[in-house]
Amino acid sequence: MFPFKTTAPIIITCYKRLAPFLEREVTELGYRVEETFVTGVRLRGTVNDCIKLNLNLYCASQVLYSLGTFSARHPDDVYRFLTKMQWETILADDAYFSVTSNVMTATVNNTMFANVRVKDAIVDRLREKRGSRPSTGPELKGAVVHLFWKDDKAEIFIDTSGETIARHGYRKIPGKAPMLEALASATILASRWDRNSAFVNPMCGSGTLAIEAALIATNSRPGLFRDNYSFMHLLGYDEEVYFEAQDKLEAQIIEAPEARIIATDYDQNAVTNAKKNAIAAGVADMIEFDICDFADTEVPQDHKGVFFVNPEYGERLGEIGELEETYGRIGDFMKQKCGGYYGYVFTGNLDLAKKIGLKARRRTEFYSGKIDCRLLEYELYEGSRRG
Repeated sequence: MFPFKTTAPIIITCYKRLAPFLEREVTELGYRVEETFVTGVRLRGTVNDCIKLNLNLYCASQVLYSLGTFSARHPDDVYRFLTKMQWETILADDAYFSVTSNVMTATVNNTMFANVRVKDAIVDRLREKRGSRPSTGPELKGAVVHLFWKDDKAEIFIDTSGETIARHGYRKIPGKAPMLEALASATILASRWDRNSAFVNPMCGSGTLAIEAALIATNSRPGLFRDNYSFMHLLGYDEEVYFEAQDKLEAQIIEAPEARIIATDYDQNAVTNAKKNAIAAGVADMIEFDICDFADTEVPQDHKGVFFVNPEYGERLGEIGELEETYGRIGDFMKQKCGGYYGYVFTGNLDLAKKIGLKARRRTEFYSGKIDCRLLEYELYEGSRRG
């Protein structure tokens, strides 16, 4: 039986530039991070720890449990090593499994070939031990085996997540150019929002930023919205451990009565869809939606917090002139209406950001897809700065 309580290396992956925020999350959960790198963190734990991590992390993509490292110069070396592993103690008789990989070695120019050799090794081992072969396929609906292979060093993992946990599962209507949920969470964690004051989010689109803010404010974790993970399809899985972790998710939700989250958009369809997504996330009653130009957005003066906007970047011809005006209006709005707030503009176009007309106090680097982005922070003073 696969040992769910055996300690081994765990790699938690994330999108580039999210690692500092992922490290903070993992540490707050009580784990010691041994290494932080560009796309994730390394620690030690059990598969039962992986259950907790999958359910609780906002910024992560995959939670990988290491089964072993080995040297490999050719795909046949991978095959030989994996046929010696006791897959019969990991995968059930009727198991369905998938293979994913991250391969950076000169001997393989097609990642799919490495995947096939991994699949062949597991299938051949199980056929030899059981006389029957398991089902395999590309859908990440069952157990998932992951190969990391760089130069002549390889490591084989159980991907305990399956489908990425960077998508939090509540967003049924993504809308136009939606921000990835894990990225939205990381940008909020990068801000100075105290989770108990105003969070003003014009140009809200499908509502991802406002919804993630509401989830973070109430300590509502992504595991609340998902009911299938790869770890559930391994031999030795104890559903009581999972149910206990789920119960803890429910118990740790808190009230945030002082947090006013305001989300607006001039597009009625966008606001309608954002409301539906908020309902699916269980936070619709926390978010004040309105249909209006961003400059007409209410900015509460009694409990000042953050102004947070993610305007378009001008990826299509003919948009730049109009967006220059929009970015200028954002700067005017922050100066005129947001005194005492911290202002945040998330953008993938720094030339447009210059039109804001304010000096950013801090610039935090992110990627949105392949777009090099910045979260620009502005300290918005009331009256004169000296005053």
